[in-house]
Amino acid sequence: MAANTGKIRVLFLCTHNQARSQMAEGLLRHLGGERYEVFSAGSLPAEQIHPLAVKAMAEIDVDISQQQTKHLDQFQDQFFDYIITTCDRIRATCPTFPNDPERIHWNLPDPAEVEGGEEERLESFQQVADLLRNRIRIFVQLPAPERLRS
Repeated sequence: MAANTGKIRVLFLCTHNQARSQMAEGLLRHLGGERYEVFSAGSLPAEQIHPLAVKAMAEIDVDISQQQTKHLDQFQDQFFDYIITTCDRIRATCPTFPNDPERIHWNLPDPAEVEGGEEERLESFQQVADLLRNRIRIFVQLPAPERLRS
């Protein structure tokens, strides 16, 4: 279990932890700053982050190139304020976590599944980045969890 750092702890989950959850992790770090401690993981993590996810995020000045894919088992005994699932598949299989964190579900298309040329595929990653950026901008406006308000 992680120590209480006074920060809002968020875990983003998707199946392969190569695109949506990685992009969300980078965006929350960028938009939320020091207020958040943020992680991402997947139930069947890929070997590496999808290169087009890295490229789409770099276009909006968010560097996720050093992030690593992780299995959600690494986090099962940790305390989180929020678990945010980014696809229906992970939502259906999401395990329980200590302290019963708030669960939020954002069903986003998987840009890694889009076929076509590089330009079409990159556009799908850019669209998901825009969706995530809009949701995270709203998310960071929410009041802090009860445990941090005293």
